[in-house]
Amino acid sequence: MIAETVCAAVSAAGLGIALVTAWRKRFLAATRIAAYSLVPIGLVMTGVVKWLAGTAFSPTAWAGFGLLGLAWVLFMTTRAVERRRGGTREERKGGKERRSAEAAAQPGAVAPKASAPSLGQGSRPASRPAAGGDDDFSDIEAILKKHGI
Repeated sequence: MIAETVCAAVSAAGLGIALVTAWRKRFLAATRIAAYSLVPIGLVMTGVVKWLAGTAFSPTAWAGFGLLGLAWVLFMTTRAVERRRGGTREERKGGKERRSAEAAAQPGAVAPKASAPSLGQGSRPASRPAAGGDDDFSDIEAILKKHGI
């Protein structure tokens, strides 16, 4: 009963503000304020406020919300563990042979604990300059000179 009274008062105050705004010739803003002010009384008339008040003070409803939260936490935990392990149970069960075959088929595939010499020359970056240290900064100097720095 108190919630309905508060909603009616909020709607009445909002409509009053909308009238003052319309009197100042700001009709678009007045229409928007009137729309917002009609929402609380509309919620009362549809019964949503009564349902929310009944739900807010019901221990059974809060227990239900707690169980929904627990279910969500469990679901998200299992998803996180599944992602860390690499897929679903069926994918892990029959996937070892498939993953090893796919890894062998990839060019340049290396075992996870491979040492640096087993990587070969092809996987090392070839961006090292052949000359001394001044050549390292020549392109940077050219860019700076281009911009007048």
